[in-house]
Amino acid sequence: MDKLVFITGASSGIGQALAWRYHQAGWRLALAARRTAEIENWAREKGLPADRYAVYGADVADTGSIVAAGRACIERQGVPDAVIANAGISIGVDTAVREDIDVIGRTFATNNVGLAATFHPFVAAMAQRGSGALVGIGSVAAIRGLPGHGAYCASKAAVVAYCESLRGELRPSGVKVVTICPGYIATPLTAQNRYSMPFLMQPEDFADRAFRVIEAGDSYRVIPWQMGVVAKLLRVLPNWLYDKALAGRPRKHRQTQ
Repeated sequence: MDKLVFITGASSGIGQALAWRYHQAGWRLALAARRTAEIENWAREKGLPADRYAVYGADVADTGSIVAAGRACIERQGVPDAVIANAGISIGVDTAVREDIDVIGRTFATNNVGLAATFHPFVAAMAQRGSGALVGIGSVAAIRGLPGHGAYCASKAAVVAYCESLRGELRPSGVKVVTICPGYIATPLTAQNRYSMPFLMQPEDFADRAFRVIEAGDSYRVIPWQMGVVAKLLRVLPNWLYDKALAGRPRKHRQTQ
């Protein structure tokens, strides 16, 4: 069967690595991002045949934009077998700074509302067909809040809870909902981090493991597994010890930094 995957945030990083992994597996690609020129350039550099992919310009923070891209995909390429809501942003915030409240709003618009809007055009069609996978990309940062990183941590915790809710709703339909929480991946999103990043993975390695998780239909997975162990240990730490362990940890860059 000639399978189709729809991927947001496909112009760089994890999204681009996932696109290449799915292409290698023989899937057709539906690639969505704001920066469509970057996708086209990448596809030409990789030598992707024109009939094996399509590019859709969309901003996941704009509900109408990403919904329109999903509908255009169905009309042009058919109902995907997998939809990967990968697009996201990560910006440090300080609640005492007025401008950062707007950053929090933009983070949730992209990482949460944008994720649901990405899935929206495909849910009914997949359920009617009785198959498919909706994949939400969370983060190990969903497990506990990190100082200065409240918008991202909170948004990714919401991704995990939302996907769990959706999984229960769609279980009778045969549509699977997969939540993947990456640890630290070497992408433009993490390049400016000012703190240590244990078990840092290359995007290609992450994409290969994520592909296998999605194919298996696992409901939840932290990649790499070592970060899953670390996350579980952090979760059981009492608050006083967790706060002490993070005291003095460098914070994520804010938008003005």
